[in-house]
Amino acid sequence: MVLDAFTCASNIPVPEILSQILEGTIEIICNAKHVLIKGETFMELANYLKRIVPILKELNKKDIGHSESLNDAIAILSKEIKAARELTEECTKMNKVYLLLKCRTIMKRLEETTREISRALGLLPLASLDFSSGIVEEIGKLHDSMERAEFKAAVAEEEILEKIDSGIQERNVGHSYANKLLVSIAEAVGISTERSALKKELEEFKIEIENARLRKDQAETIQMDQIIALLERADVVSSRKEKEIKYFTKRRSLGSQALDPLQSFYCPITRDVMVDPVETSSGQTFERSAIEKWLADGNKLCPLTMTILDTSILRPNKTLRQSIEEWKERNMMITIASKKSKLISEEEEEVIDCLEELEDLCEQRDQYREWMILEDYITDLIQLLGAKNREIRNHALAILHILSKDSDDAKERVGKVENAMESIVRFLGRRVAERKLAVALMLELSKCNLVRERIGKVQGCILLLVTMSTSDDSQAAADAQELLENLSFSDQNIVQMAKANYFKHLLQRLSAGSEDVKMVMASTIAEMELTDHNKASLLEGGALGPLLHLVSNGDNEMKIVTVKALRNISSLPSNGLRMIGEGAVGPLLKLLFQHISLSPSLREEVAMIIMHLAMSTTSQESSSTPISLLESDEDIFKLFFLVNLPGPTVQQNILQTFNALCQSPASSSIKEKLSECSAMQVLVQLCQQVNSSVRANAVKLLSFLVKDGDKATMLKHVDENCLKTLLLIMQSSINMEEITSAMGIISYLPENPEITQWLLDAGLLNVISNYILNNRQNDSHRSHLVENAVGALCRFTVPVNLEWQKKVAEADIIPALVWLLDFGTALTKTYAAISLTHLSRSSVQLSQPIPKRKGFWCLSAPAEMGCPIHGGICSVKSSFCLLVADAVGPLVSVLEDPDPGAREASLDALSTLIEGERFQSGGKVLAQTKAIPLMISLLSSSPPGLLEKALNALERIFQLPEFRQKYGPSAHMRLVDLTQRGSSRTRSLSARILAHLNVLHDQSSYF
Repeated sequence: MVLDAFTCASNIPVPEILSQILEGTIEIICNAKHVLIKGETFMELANYLKRIVPILKELNKKDIGHSESLNDAIAILSKEIKAARELTEECTKMNKVYLLLKCRTIMKRLEETTREISRALGLLPLASLDFSSGIVEEIGKLHDSMERAEFKAAVAEEEILEKIDSGIQERNVGHSYANKLLVSIAEAVGISTERSALKKELEEFKIEIENARLRKDQAETIQMDQIIALLERADVVSSRKEKEIKYFTKRRSLGSQALDPLQSFYCPITRDVMVDPVETSSGQTFERSAIEKWLADGNKLCPLTMTILDTSILRPNKTLRQSIEEWKERNMMITIASKKSKLISEEEEEVIDCLEELEDLCEQRDQYREWMILEDYITDLIQLLGAKNREIRNHALAILHILSKDSDDAKERVGKVENAMESIVRFLGRRVAERKLAVALMLELSKCNLVRERIGKVQGCILLLVTMSTSDDSQAAADAQELLENLSFSDQNIVQMAKANYFKHLLQRLSAGSEDVKMVMASTIAEMELTDHNKASLLEGGALGPLLHLVSNGDNEMKIVTVKALRNISSLPSNGLRMIGEGAVGPLLKLLFQHISLSPSLREEVAMIIMHLAMSTTSQESSSTPISLLESDEDIFKLFFLVNLPGPTVQQNILQTFNALCQSPASSSIKEKLSECSAMQVLVQLCQQVNSSVRANAVKLLSFLVKDGDKATMLKHVDENCLKTLLLIMQSSINMEEITSAMGIISYLPENPEITQWLLDAGLLNVISNYILNNRQNDSHRSHLVENAVGALCRFTVPVNLEWQKKVAEADIIPALVWLLDFGTALTKTYAAISLTHLSRSSVQLSQPIPKRKGFWCLSAPAEMGCPIHGGICSVKSSFCLLVADAVGPLVSVLEDPDPGAREASLDALSTLIEGERFQSGGKVLAQTKAIPLMISLLSSSPPGLLEKALNALERIFQLPEFRQKYGPSAHMRLVDLTQRGSSRTRSLSARILAHLNVLHDQSSYF
């Protein structure tokens, strides 16, 4: 049982008293956890008392004799524990505001109790109580700690109390001051700042004041009444109607004419109406600053009575000051009411002057602002926002901002004026100064729920705010950002922000909102037409993590929306690479491989995302670490076999995925794994697909596999039926990429005579001829097709079959090949040079002998001139002669091409001119076309194969003395260098040439 009163009466045994003290102490410790204010301070006291409990228990065990100091200690403990118990109970039950306003008193009482308990501990006769040394030491520490303990109100609490004191002394503080004060109090005691919560708290506060009145605590009642009077000026206390009735009742009672000041209002020194009147020892009143200056100048006499003044006496004349304030208030109320009519004047200067005066009054006192609000200046000011004069508009905006600050009433009035928000929003698109004023006003208005809802609905408002949020003006940008923050309460506003490329709040809701909100945010991303900048911003802002979480954990409807959102942002290559790096592939593949339970639409969306990610891997920089889409063989196999699922969209996306991967850094591995899973067989079947997109992608992927594939596998699957399909595609398709891929497959096929003959009979040469001959306009879009066409042509130009070569010549393809040596790509030049090499090797046997002249030489026609190289009669179509075809010059030019493959193929073609017995005549042609210096230049930094071919050509050329003499010096050092660092073959060839140049003996060991 806890005793209601503690006493040390002699008729109560000491052990019982100690038990009562102990029970009270324990109750305080328990209740300290539940106090409504200053909990940390009560817990500090409770911690002291926890340490006292063992001492009390030990004391109760002792056989205590008569000791005056011990009785005094117990009496003090009894009294102070009772006081602390009562205070703790009060602070667990009373109104929070009431307790805050009494916190100084509470802290003082706690401090006094703590020190009195310390004094009681100091009175214990430790020597006679036979305590252990540990308890004695603990009592000493407690005594010292509690004696030094200081309990004070927190800084925030002190600031509130000072504001209350200031507000009580300053009669004319208005609603704004009271609003801020009330919010500070609410935040300090941990209650909601909503109007209803504040009003309820104030009602409870009034009840506490009535209780104090019943306790006949007169001083406290007076103080609390003053505080209530101050707080009741806040907006939450009175309704607008109540305020208006009170204001207009007073204002109408004043009349319409301002009153002149009474003579007593004037300072005898300054002759101005006083602000801070003080009374001197002579009984006269002066303005404080004026009389202080009078005395500071050394004057000892009263300015009016000339009696000696006591300089230490300057008493505030509160009665006079109150009269002056009432006079000013009366006149200002009349003045503010009278200026309203001037705002509708047709004279702009008069309107501007009036606005300047009103703006100045707004800055002076909160009370004046409240009167202007009650006089409904807001409606007139909003009307002035449409004025033609910019100065009028700016003043109107500025005054509206001042009136709205800290006034919910003003904000609501602005919101209720028709088209008010539309008028204000228009300023966001005007000059800098007007924009700044408008956004500052809107920021203030957005603190009111009613107005905030209307701001976001104004057309173009959010877009303009987003634009302002990144402006050069730091204050305007900060205001715009804060305003967007305030508007983010609405999902619709957040969607509008996202459409203006401001994703901050959308991403926050996507991550931390409810399931319904997440659905809305994901749908927004899914449905928006995103620019590349939008896509990058979303991923950089952290959209990927929440979306992947929803993909893995959401219901089917959520999965569909989220996957669409991911598809929308994954199409940017940099996003794709980042998504792969941040682990997006695993969850997507897991979802895609659930194809049995997956809806067709969802499967298509996921497949498209995978395709986007695959395409991103083709855009990697060579300097960066390669990023792979598919890490395991199992993923490659499982993904590829999804092409067997029904639905052309999924098939197309899967094929596009592998087409992209075959162009990525992981292409070799991908091709190898596809070959292992018999992908070529599947693709050959898909090449016959009715759906043109699926077929085109299948042909393209097949071309990638055939290019580097196994010849036996290639011949096994690319059979006659497949070739017919490819030929049909080349003849009928309108898809240039598909035709190019089909032509590529043909060009990569092994040079099998049976296949070549079948292709010739099937009309492939005519198809090739058509694409090569129709490309003379150097159309870059067809360059890849021409590459493959010229590559496919090579199989028809091999020297083993003259009939094939003749058909090529008869199709007028040779001049086109010569043209491509100048204008084709590097690979086209390579293929063209290879075909010309093949054809040139047949020129010797096809060159026709020159007919002998018959009859008398003097009477017969001049003999026909033979070919300088082949000696007979040559033509392009009959003997494929490079000289007649004007191919030598272009081939020589290709020797300077950066591509080593093109240089080597060109050298092969030119080398056919010096084969066998033709090296002398052919060498002259090469000299005339300046090919020999270029061949010598190939001795430096060329690949081994090209280097060896260049040495072979020069070895034949330098057999002729005239060439040794002319070109030997330029080749000398290069050849010497090759004898020292080249392979055994190149060293041997170099030595043989040096022997021709008489640099080495022809019996040198290099041979």
